[in-house]
Amino acid sequence: MPREWLLRQNSELRREDIYNWSLPAWAGRLPDGRTYNTCPSASSCAKLCYARSGTYRFSGVLAAHERNLTMILDDLRGWEWRMESELNHPRYRGCHVRIHDSGDFLSREYLDAWLRIIRVVPAATFYAYTKEVALFKELVEPDPPVNFHWCYSLGGKQDHLVDREHDRHADVFTDEEAMKAAGYTSQEESDLLAIYGPPKVGIPANNIRHLRKRQGLASFGELQEQRDNRRRGPGKQYHPGRP
Repeated sequence: MPREWLLRQNSELRREDIYNWSLPAWAGRLPDGRTYNTCPSASSCAKLCYARSGTYRFSGVLAAHERNLTMILDDLRGWEWRMESELNHPRYRGCHVRIHDSGDFLSREYLDAWLRIIRVVPAATFYAYTKEVALFKELVEPDPPVNFHWCYSLGGKQDHLVDREHDRHADVFTDEEAMKAAGYTSQEESDLLAIYGPPKVGIPANNIRHLRKRQGLASFGELQEQRDNRRRGPGKQYHPGRP
């Protein structure tokens, strides 16, 4: 077994026996000078992301997440073997693993690696939020591992591919009233409600003041809809879920 665990638990996930794997959020530069974008389909969510503020930006935390990313970029197969080996340890039997409490499935090859890992570790249950809708509809939805659950996350470039009546998906709201009015159920009491609760998952906005101010009253999905319609121009407006 590796001397240092790849999967960690923060204070919120520990109470539900959830382990998580983290990458640095969105775009940055590694110590060796290489640039990266771990969330290639992020859009309106990028400047509002909780993982680009607070403890996630502490030097030690960011360095750990960038080390994780470096493993993937430099030796994907070696990382895959190490992750698979770790997950076969008895401590993961019967637990939940959240793939990415920051970052996303940054490439087809990386998603394929996770799918192989998940299939050979049936004793654990895996889940993820993702904005890589097209990639999941191509690679995951036709034949998903039975122990893998996912929730599409609004606020990205591929929001238009989310079937909001049938796809499990999440949106970030500034208050409970707006969330309920839009027909979403909060997962604040348990992160596992993202996969076991109602399919329209409501996430309360982060309490970081400058992010709240920047978001205003709109949800991430509404902000993305506004952005997409500005790009389309008059007469080409798109309103998901409306006639």
